[in-house]
Amino acid sequence: MHKNIAEAKTAEQLMRSRYSAFVLANGDYLMKSHHSTTRPVKEKKAIVKWAKSVEWIKLEVLETTRGTLHDTEGTVTFKAYFYEKGKVDVIHEKSKFVKENNCWTYLGLSQ
Repeated sequence: MHKNIAEAKTAEQLMRSRYSAFVLANGDYLMKSHHSTTRPVKEKKAIVKWAKSVEWIKLEVLETTRGTLHDTEGTVTFKAYFYEKGKVDVIHEKSKFVKENNCWTYLGLSQ
């Protein structure tokens, strides 16, 4: 998926590919898979620097709502565990995904 974002057929697949992009510190993919209206282009270098500074442990997908092949939006609730500054930390997030140009993209936090 990092070479062809259209390979992500569901919101969960895109979310998992974004986690992998964080593990690989693949800033280009993180930007490309982020919706154009909320894409943090100015923060790209800082995001990559941070992704490289932590040791990624695992991803747990807790819940997926909609986000199937035939949907245009969906949410994925997950926990991403990482090791930073001598301790384990976790990002616990409910993310919103929408299709843009017929491809799944990360829009931001779901309300």
